Amino acid sequence: QVQLVESGGGLVQAGGSLRLSCAASGGTFTDYTVGWFRQAPGKEREFVLCIDRFGNIRNTDSAFGRFKLTRDNAKNTVYLQMNSLRPEDTAVYFCAAAFGSLLTAITNDYTVWGQGNQVTVSS
Repeated sequence: QVQLVESGGGLVQAGGSLRLSCAASGGTFTDYTVGWFRQAPGKEREFVLCIDRFGNIRNTDSAFGRFKLTRDNAKNTVYLQMNSLRPEDTAVYFCAAAFGSLLTAITNDYTVWGQGNQVTVSS
C-alpha cells in the first residue's frame, strides 16, 4: 500500500495562505481517495475534504470557498491550498488515503496516514 509524506504548514497571520502537500510512494496512487483531516488541541480529529482519482471533491462548510484541493496523479501528490485562514483553522493537519473511489468523510475508511503537519494561524 502507499505511504504518505506531508510537507508545508507553519505559522501564518489571519487572512493569510498556506499550502500543504501530500506525496505518496509505493502502491498505486490512483487506487486511493486522498483526504485531509485536522485535529485541534483537545478536540477530535475532523474531516476537512477529500479528492478521488478522477478529481471529484467532497467539501465541508469550513473549507468551502477557502480551501482548494488538487491532485497530480503523475507526481503522486495532492495539494491543499488554504486561503483566508482563520485562528480556528489552527490544528495538526493529516493527509490520509482510503482505498477506492468513494468520497468518504469517515476516519476509519482511511487506512494510511501521513505524519501530520502543524498549521498555526495567529490573530
